[in-house]
Amino acid sequence: MVRVFLRAWLNSRVITATERPQRIMIVTDAWEPQVNGVATALSRTVTELRRMGCAVEVVTPWDGYRTIPLITYSEIRVPIMARDDVERRFLEFAPDAVHIATEGPLGWYARAVCDHFGFPFTTSYHTQFPEYLSARWSWIPLWAGYRYMRRFHDKSGAVLVATPTMREQLTQWRIRNVTPWSLGVDTEQFHPRRRAAAPGSATPDGVYRGLAGPVFLYVGRLAVEKNVEAFLALDLPGSKVVVGDGPARAELEAAHPGAHFRGRRSGDELAQHFADADVLVFPSRTDTFGLVILEAMASGTPVAGFDAPGPRDLIPGSRAGAVDDDLRAACLAALDCSREDTRRYAEHFSWRACAETFYAQLDVPPPPVRERIWRRGIQRLPSISLSMPTLTMPSFTVTGLSRPGLSRPSLTLPRARELTQRMHPARLPELLPGRIPGTGTVRRAATRVHRLVTDRPTRTRRR
Repeated sequence: MVRVFLRAWLNSRVITATERPQRIMIVTDAWEPQVNGVATALSRTVTELRRMGCAVEVVTPWDGYRTIPLITYSEIRVPIMARDDVERRFLEFAPDAVHIATEGPLGWYARAVCDHFGFPFTTSYHTQFPEYLSARWSWIPLWAGYRYMRRFHDKSGAVLVATPTMREQLTQWRIRNVTPWSLGVDTEQFHPRRRAAAPGSATPDGVYRGLAGPVFLYVGRLAVEKNVEAFLALDLPGSKVVVGDGPARAELEAAHPGAHFRGRRSGDELAQHFADADVLVFPSRTDTFGLVILEAMASGTPVAGFDAPGPRDLIPGSRAGAVDDDLRAACLAALDCSREDTRRYAEHFSWRACAETFYAQLDVPPPPVRERIWRRGIQRLPSISLSMPTLTMPSFTVTGLSRPGLSRPSLTLPRARELTQRMHPARLPELLPGRIPGTGTVRRAATRVHRLVTDRPTRTRRR
């Protein structure tokens, strides 16, 4: 009886302790006020996690760090010499789980901290940096970029990826633990009710008043890897409108004076541009998802794109757009799509579902592992008072036993009074003898506890 109870309790409370996290640390080099899909996705995920009752600590480049401009992207700044502060915030916050969202400097600092303390973590893959590097500097081979990526993600318990195409691609490059994580869209912010123009009208209304219809829209960064040139070079009826900014804007404006460049837009203004357009054109061949695809669809605007990651995973079979190796053919086919069907398809995506998937994939170490890390951290930061989780040990009583001279029908096992006190698991080795007597099951179970609290942390998940 006692052996069965002890074995069940150990397996459920200590050996396989993976209670869901309440304190989550997210480290990212992409965050507001940056305007890109990564910053938007993470911001909305954090909002939903907090609505779910989680305490979320977000480490971003805008937290007072010294920064330098990113090469060829001067408007994007990356932090330097931030490792010590990332470690301090990690120990002060005492997270149940850590997620490293980007492969930039902050991501590497957080990875180094987790590696130092033996704390498992998850990562995500939002941007095809190897392809971006090869597009910008042709002398950098693709394999070099993926070697960098493999090195960053090699200790991750789960690499969250948005589309099946990207999961297959990363697996082919020998990146392990790739896990699906579909992104979402704000179906209230982006809505067909914002549309002022009639579909396919030759005289658009709303934000495109005065332009010839139909209106083909591009939304995103203006940079070489986005392949905006492929869209602007197309022979299409109506008007081409570009919303966004970036290092390639001046060159594109000079080469295509017939296109209408509206600059950066956000909020209701951006939603209006989506809703009043007739087709969103997504010319990129290197994006991993393309959040603007869902934002356009939620606005009722069909999407045209190349048969590439992002469009390939979202559009075929949706009746919400078209993909083709001939981008012009895809644009003309998308004009015939129903705006009602397009909106209906986008309603299947939500940020709550995105956050719940993210939450379920977090790699959570058992309480004894976290306890040991916080104790180690106290020694490094003696002035910080950390709130450390405790583990309550139950009492064990053998009922129905009798011995001469005993007046009670039960006998308490040795050390039960000590074990019933609330204590940190790190004290267990002091309470457990070096050689544990007793039956085989009890001895093996107690030995497993001893090893759990004295050895290195458990390995992260491998799939």
